[in-house]
Amino acid sequence: MSKANERIAGVKGMNDALPATIGYWELFEEAARSVARSYGYGEVRTPIVESTRLFRRGIGEVTDIVEKEMYSFTDALNGEELTLRPEGTAGVVRATIEHNLIYNGPQRLWYLGPMFRHERPQRGRFRQFHQFGIEALGFAGPDVDTEVILVARRLFEDLGLSDVRLEINSIGEPAERLLHRAALIEYLERFEKDLDGDARRRLHTNPLRILDTKNPGMQELIEGAPRLSGYLGATSQAHFEGLQEYLREAGVQYRINPRLVRGMDYYNLTVFEWVSDSLGAQGTVCGGGRYDPLIEMIGGKPAPACGFGMGIERIIDLMQQQTPLAAQSGCDAYIVHQGEGAARLAMRLGEDLRSAGLNVILHCGGERQASSFKTQMKRADASGAAFALILGEDEIKAGEISVKTLRESAAGGSQRRVRMEQLVEFLIDEIAGTQEFA
Repeated sequence: MSKANERIAGVKGMNDALPATIGYWELFEEAARSVARSYGYGEVRTPIVESTRLFRRGIGEVTDIVEKEMYSFTDALNGEELTLRPEGTAGVVRATIEHNLIYNGPQRLWYLGPMFRHERPQRGRFRQFHQFGIEALGFAGPDVDTEVILVARRLFEDLGLSDVRLEINSIGEPAERLLHRAALIEYLERFEKDLDGDARRRLHTNPLRILDTKNPGMQELIEGAPRLSGYLGATSQAHFEGLQEYLREAGVQYRINPRLVRGMDYYNLTVFEWVSDSLGAQGTVCGGGRYDPLIEMIGGKPAPACGFGMGIERIIDLMQQQTPLAAQSGCDAYIVHQGEGAARLAMRLGEDLRSAGLNVILHCGGERQASSFKTQMKRADASGAAFALILGEDEIKAGEISVKTLRESAAGGSQRRVRMEQLVEFLIDEIAGTQEFA
């Protein structure tokens, strides 16, 4: 094969969503919108491309995301450094500041869309992935932390997902983390020879992330490390205790994980993850917490905030395991036709049916791809349509159309002739009867 005709494959780690799985995506998106709306959250849509400075300042210079994973480039027109967004929160906060969204009071916002990180592709981790997230901006108390957690729980329940559990922690305030950081570095330096490459690299830049290592060989060492909970002041402890009281009142089961941290510098106080055991090593399906410093970090007036980001691909993986969808085409009728006159009439008939609100597939291909009646009926059946509408010379002469039931229903798989002018009403009645029978 010549270079000119060489097959071009998709970019590694950036996957196609094909018709067989789109039903899961639609189900998730509809449920997410419904749940967000039920809690009073309004949608916000931000650009995929943002200034690189936004993420360096907001996420943190020494985080894995900024150091290794961002897709960044220089705009050839003006030399501006730009980045494909690696997460959703920073962009939402930037938009909030730029448009003064919390000038007149707190805001509840949600977003959904693609994110980009240059990671090694594996199950649950892709270079283009999709997130659903919510952000509660301008609220200070643990009641909102709880509400954010409840939004995720309700969404999991609506999607029929049971194998998901909640882990929580408090990482306190920056001053408290500095004291813990010093003690942690002192402890880890004593075992530097036992640290893996990532841990040694992070030791003096972001040691808190070492506590979140998945390396089995370091777990015993990590268990002996100083715990951040021992450095929390009274205010941070009260906030965390308040969160637990609200969670208990709402009937939310949880586990305190003292090693739980988040990968962005903007978090404080509450952090949490929803985790599943059905996804292998990449078990976190939703992560979030409080990020009060972020609005000021990227140029706004200080204001509290809390939210989460949820990986949609991981959720769909769970949905495929736990809530399999029945094959549904959403097609009401497939029009089978033979003869040039029938083809033209079938085209008009299809438009009339669609105008009446029906979903219709028309057999197409022209004379060069003219198919036998048997082949067309096979395609009609394979389409998932409820009915085949058969249009030939006999039907045209009689001003009628043959309607064949393709699926089990109250009609019992029969075939009958229907007057052309009565077809829309007949199909609507039949479809309503089929749904009632089901």
